[in-house]
Amino acid sequence: MRVDISFLPALAATFMLVFARIGAMVMLLPGFGETNIPVRVKLSIALLLTMIILPLHRQAYQVDMSSLAPLLVLMLHEIVIGVVLGATARVTLSALQVAGSVIAQQLGLGFVTAIDPTQGQQGLLIGNFLTILGMTLLFATDSHHLVIAALNESYRIFSPGQTFPTGDVAALATKAFATAFKIGLQLSAPFLVFGLVFNLGLGVLARLMPQMQVYFVGVPLSILIGFLILALVITAIMGTFLDYFVSVMHQLTPLR
Repeated sequence: MRVDISFLPALAATFMLVFARIGAMVMLLPGFGETNIPVRVKLSIALLLTMIILPLHRQAYQVDMSSLAPLLVLMLHEIVIGVVLGATARVTLSALQVAGSVIAQQLGLGFVTAIDPTQGQQGLLIGNFLTILGMTLLFATDSHHLVIAALNESYRIFSPGQTFPTGDVAALATKAFATAFKIGLQLSAPFLVFGLVFNLGLGVLARLMPQMQVYFVGVPLSILIGFLILALVITAIMGTFLDYFVSVMHQLTPLR
């Protein structure tokens, strides 16, 4: 009895190509690619997803084992695709950081910073809070499943071995950054209105009562009223963000 194992090198090469796309994406995904998550955990998630995705799209790869150069080019192609997909999901989360920065400036808390656990660097406190809350809601509402679905459907948009659509990728990146900034400003719109009205009121009060220390009265009052507004609108802010994240993921999942 003979067992044919001639397919194993091609299968191993295909596995590494799929892993290159998925691994690059996992390293950037919100909730999976954070700096405080051990590398072994990220690697385990990428390997598990690779074993799930590989049987579905194995036939899409035309692996030529006679030459190493085409394999290296194809692997670089897969890595770039994974980076594009992961970075798109990561940029959507940055909308909360933009909103948190604007809110903190309007409340007079622009100098209050703390370590952002998702990035491992200093960030404004309110921005960190909104980012962690948004990430928690993504997992609580199973929205992270859309990321896996987008990864699976990426083989229809970016087929292995085809010419890389640099124009489409550039348009996607530009649109992702612009939309994230726009959504961040929209989420912080109530606080922009509050900051404008409140500072105008303080200016009028300073003119009417020059002897009054407006700054020492205005800063605590601004923080107090700002947190009350945040408590009232936090549900709408996070609901809008979830809708935005879902819409971005649906754009990466074309209709059949």
